[in-house]
Amino acid sequence: MRLRLTALFLMLLMPAARAAPAPRQVDIPLSAGVLHAQLYKPEGEGPFPTVIALHGCGGLGGHSDPVLPRYRDWALQLLKAGNAVLLPDSYGSRELGPQCRVKELHVKARRERVADVAAARGWLMKQAWVARNRVSLIGWANGASTLLWAVRPQNAARDAVPDFRAAIAFYPDCRISAGLGWSTRVPTLVLIGANDDVSSPPACRQMVEGAQGRSALARIVVYPDAYHDFDRANTPLHAAAGSTDAATPERGHLGTDTQARADSQKQVAEWLAR
Repeated sequence: MRLRLTALFLMLLMPAARAAPAPRQVDIPLSAGVLHAQLYKPEGEGPFPTVIALHGCGGLGGHSDPVLPRYRDWALQLLKAGNAVLLPDSYGSRELGPQCRVKELHVKARRERVADVAAARGWLMKQAWVARNRVSLIGWANGASTLLWAVRPQNAARDAVPDFRAAIAFYPDCRISAGLGWSTRVPTLVLIGANDDVSSPPACRQMVEGAQGRSALARIVVYPDAYHDFDRANTPLHAAAGSTDAATPERGHLGTDTQARADSQKQVAEWLAR
């Protein structure tokens, strides 16, 4: 009994575990409507390096959570490293649900979502706490495909403020970009699993290799044995076709690869610190 009471007393003396910081919603004007975004910001006045994080086809949040765990985990990791993180909600802002299995997309990566990136960047450039020369991009799947369009030289902003510092694309669909002779004006890192049968590792390799010599730095890391969503925590490998979840692709396989996940975290930190 005395041991039990002593243990209880020690627990009461210990500081309570700090809850994960909650994001703050910000509203960003668009040419038509408003782009809702979730912001994680370090304490203090800054200026802080800032990352615009682009969700995949499943959307940014769920029914009761403005940011799904897979994006929240990354946001908190980036926040811990001293970055502010802005997550635009391209689908929720337009009152749309997941778009993974929608045949006729009304919000396209190369059009509406690129416009969202430009609006998010424009909003950040007006914030005193932002290190304007250290704003970067990161995206997953459809968000990564958006990123590939956003960093093309043709989509450079016409203002005089600094361009994006860096860009990181997790398993984008590179097939269209590879066929168009993609290049980037921003140092861009592509991370993809060798077994990704949702996106196309060969197309991504072709895209990056084809940009050499006529582009800003572009690099690709292909993880052996890894599949789509390899960086998503606690996701057993499974076939998407057997799922009724509208927030997953119609085909291919999804699942965590612990080694690729750990290395990708290291790669992201190093690429952003360039």
